[in-house]
Amino acid sequence: MAVFAKVKVLAAACIVLGMAAGGAQAAKCGNDGKGFAAWLEDYKANAEARGIDIAPLNGVKYDTGVIKIDRTQHKAFQGTVEQFLARRAPASYVSKAKSLWKNNAALFNKIESRYGVQPEVLLAIWGMETGFGANSGNKGVFQPLATLAYDCRRSAFFTNELDSALEIAQKRYIPASQMKGAGFGELGQTQFLPSKYLQYAVDFDGDGKRDLIRSRADVLASTANFLRGHGWSAGGGYGPGQTNYGVWNDWNRASIYQQGLAEFARRIAN
Repeated sequence: MAVFAKVKVLAAACIVLGMAAGGAQAAKCGNDGKGFAAWLEDYKANAEARGIDIAPLNGVKYDTGVIKIDRTQHKAFQGTVEQFLARRAPASYVSKAKSLWKNNAALFNKIESRYGVQPEVLLAIWGMETGFGANSGNKGVFQPLATLAYDCRRSAFFTNELDSALEIAQKRYIPASQMKGAGFGELGQTQFLPSKYLQYAVDFDGDGKRDLIRSRADVLASTANFLRGHGWSAGGGYGPGQTNYGVWNDWNRASIYQQGLAEFARRIAN
């Protein structure tokens, strides 16, 4: 999924995150699977010492598939914006988004009143990330997160995400067995990384759960809360050069994705 590009962070930021992760990277990271078992045992011992339940890591193995995707994900962001939109937000998605907006107008109005984010913006993210929830994925998050935490390329960043995923499971915000996504450790219909779930997920339907997997209200309101938390200005423009355009970068760091989201939202609104 396009969420992959969101995890391209600066090395300095990774160092900070590694410090926040409590030094869980004592074992050496690696660029292949040879040292993964030793790394995982060291991580588990460190996590247990910090009071973290490591049961969700039972049976986790080095995931060659997620490494392959990680090394080639840039290919998904090549070509023109129109080519990207043809793949990720075709005309059928624009029509679907307009229908969803019409049929859920009260919900979208309530979310915009609370968070200041326009309906077409949320629909663009929802559609581009998972086809409005149809393609959220069914792969457990712990194996890919552990693999990427071990992998040297962004070890500190993903160690923090693995810690966050275990916290979600331990506090039963989402049972570990239900923590599934598209394969990079993302959760739910707009593909939140675990740390972002802890920061921005909200219970908007009032059932006592922050459910980004099944609750449409929670999914959309949490996405709006993320955008507001990154500086979204209520009612402001979101096209290139406009007030909110820079916030797209906090959702996804690929420039073509940012341009695509802005244009997709514009087409939904028209």
